[in-house]
Amino acid sequence: MAYYYDEPSRTFNEYLLVPGHTPATCIPASVSLKTPLVKYRKGQEECPLTLNIPMVSAIMAAVSDDNMAVALATEGGLSFIYGNQTIEQEAAMVARVKNYKAGFVESDANLSPDMTLNQVVELKEATGHSTMPVTDDGSAHGKLLGVVTERDYRLSRMTGEEKVAEFMTPLEKLVTASADTSLKEANDIIWDHKLNSLPLVDAEGKLAYMVFRKDYDNHKSNPNEMLDGHKRYMVGAGINSRDYAERVPALVEAGADVLCIDSSEGYSDWQKMTIEWVREHYGDSVKIGAGNVVDGEGFRFLAEAGADFVKIGIGSGSICITRETKGIGRGQATATIEVAKARDEYFKETGIYVPICSDGGIVYDHHISLALAMGADFVMLGRYFARFDESPSAKVMVNGTYMKEYWGEGSARARNWGRYDLGGKKSLSFEEGVDSYVPYAGPLKDSIAVTLLKIKSTMCNCGALTIPEFQDKAKLTVISSTSIVEGGAHDVLLKDKAPYASNMR
Repeated sequence: MAYYYDEPSRTFNEYLLVPGHTPATCIPASVSLKTPLVKYRKGQEECPLTLNIPMVSAIMAAVSDDNMAVALATEGGLSFIYGNQTIEQEAAMVARVKNYKAGFVESDANLSPDMTLNQVVELKEATGHSTMPVTDDGSAHGKLLGVVTERDYRLSRMTGEEKVAEFMTPLEKLVTASADTSLKEANDIIWDHKLNSLPLVDAEGKLAYMVFRKDYDNHKSNPNEMLDGHKRYMVGAGINSRDYAERVPALVEAGADVLCIDSSEGYSDWQKMTIEWVREHYGDSVKIGAGNVVDGEGFRFLAEAGADFVKIGIGSGSICITRETKGIGRGQATATIEVAKARDEYFKETGIYVPICSDGGIVYDHHISLALAMGADFVMLGRYFARFDESPSAKVMVNGTYMKEYWGEGSARARNWGRYDLGGKKSLSFEEGVDSYVPYAGPLKDSIAVTLLKIKSTMCNCGALTIPEFQDKAKLTVISSTSIVEGGAHDVLLKDKAPYASNMR
């Protein structure tokens, strides 16, 4: 007969952390959110890949492209470029992230010498950039002829029909540097010559990059940047269990730092075969995560197959309807707790620590704290990141409010058959995701800073300065339905709902 669990499966919303003693030394500024990304022999060696913050973006077309990857790596997290596209397209996105040089800007506001002042003003209004390189063909990488800034013209004394060549600062009056100049050298030149910007040109005199004084401060304000050994941003990429023999080599060649099998259910031979193929052809040099699972058996299966990390969660995503359509899944809190126990048991037996990622079920910022306290090493978020400017989806107006489009990989819009591989035909017979909207939330940097501060503050309430210490000291309690109501604003008439609502995702 079927096996029945004695306890119900629970969600994050059914738990609270009970605060512990907070020493005077335990303040948010002292908290480290560093966490392992891939397996290693804990206590014997350093983890080869670590996250500076415990957040990665979901392997979804509505969430993770190269723009999101750069933005999140800047803040210390990691994006997994979505795999529901051609191999060439995904590899190109990965390559763009790896080729992106922090502080080196490819100009998107460029002029040609025969353009007029009116066109300069129009371009400035469209892009918001006041410093514009002038190239022979008006492109970002044409031969540099000069630069136009706001100091080169006065609208009140000009007609607007003047040609750029008449009022630009010509090349011979500019300070430039070669294209192979390092960022440190470029910043030194900027400071030594009291410049606002420095054009970098190649041997043929063509513009390569612009380095701006303001970006020096921005770079210094992002100490958590996820950089590889060559000071390039780090990025992950999603693969499936069908075309891995062609996709993996292309992504590795493009520079992907870590791969992850994107699947709704990972306790399968298809994932084992995928991992085995990677190990056969690349050994341990290519890092690959697997999932998703919801119990200890699924974790052990993937760990023994050779997965570098394991993702947890089936049917818990905000756009996922797997539980409705197929009746499988598990409450995300219960799944995280059980998989964490299996991870710890596996470590005691083998000495190998396999990080786990809680993927889905996170509605509020404090759910991230709960997931970490329950044993997750990091969390994967879709809806959270889909709201920001950097996500690839469109921003639209819905009933007077700006929203961002957000759709599941199992929706009719995505038709991502590779994510639901059960060895049959390459198509979706029914949907396991929906097409939706999420409230627009502006730039990623602003919101993620608040989220991280909440996590750090919660850890301090529990007397912890690191995630492992948090997991060791955390005390969790199941709460009743009335406790959930009590935990929010109640029995009052709110003057302004907006500030309170803005704390919710």
